[in-house]
Amino acid sequence: MSTANEERIERLRVAVNDELRQIREDNAKSMEAMRQTVDEKLQTTLERRLGESFQQVGNRLEQVYKGLGEMQNLAAGVGDLQKLLRNVKIRGTWGEVQLGAILEQILTVEQYAANIKVNPNSNEIVEYAVCLPQGDDNPSVWLPIDAKCPLEDYQRLVECEEAGDAAGAASANRALGQKIKKEAEDIAKKYIVPPYTTDFAILFLPIEGLYAQVLQNAELLDVVQQQYRVLIAGPTTLAALLNSFQLGFRTLAIEKRAGEVWQLLAVVKQEFKSFGEALAKSQKKIQEASNALDATGVRTRAMARKLKSVESLNGMDKILTEEDLLDE
Repeated sequence: MSTANEERIERLRVAVNDELRQIREDNAKSMEAMRQTVDEKLQTTLERRLGESFQQVGNRLEQVYKGLGEMQNLAAGVGDLQKLLRNVKIRGTWGEVQLGAILEQILTVEQYAANIKVNPNSNEIVEYAVCLPQGDDNPSVWLPIDAKCPLEDYQRLVECEEAGDAAGAASANRALGQKIKKEAEDIAKKYIVPPYTTDFAILFLPIEGLYAQVLQNAELLDVVQQQYRVLIAGPTTLAALLNSFQLGFRTLAIEKRAGEVWQLLAVVKQEFKSFGEALAKSQKKIQEASNALDATGVRTRAMARKLKSVESLNGMDKILTEEDLLDE
């Protein structure tokens, strides 16, 4: 029995070992298959993600390249614009066009004129002039507006300030002030001719930076305004002035229309008086017609009573006559 038990245990041990070995081999095969599957999935996902990332990076680089190209084109355009603005005639035309655009946006075509001769006794033509009405008794006057753009002195001033050249900046600032004074003097001599125009004119600077630089020189502004009666304005300042003029135009229009309204009210008052008289006459006629209708109602009730008395009789012992009706 002991030998038999040992043989059965040995056979059981061998069977268990074989089964365990088979299980290990199956597990190894399954793990290998899982590893291969995971590796394939990871490799595919990684390649796809990397491809998408590289594609996005490539698109961004392409957009950056296009942006750089556009910036180069813009820089070239700015350079061309600078070359154009170096020409004094072209620069003056550009300032005139900008001035015309501002006037067109704020005023109506009847409120300003372009290239007009404000003085009938002179051949001088101002670029633009605003028509300022003075009422019904006084004729309108012109407000001359001339565009100037002394860009060379301003650019030299900016370059000296950027380079830290204080002496050069001071020299350029003086040259700019002299140029502004010269332009203001020309405007005063050519275009300020009361009573055909106002006793002042406007010098328009089409660049805000240039206007801001001139505005810093209080002495220059005082000389230009007091001595030459010229007001310096930039794009924003000119727009504000024109808006104030537009408000004045509306006030004059309202005053003019107010007079017309008073005349119309006087006519309406007279017509209303006539209408009241006609209404009183109509009311009198209506009252007379109402009285006549009331009288007719009285006669109708009298006739009804007579007819009722006739219906109540058993015989024809009483007859309604015309005299009875008249007695009622």
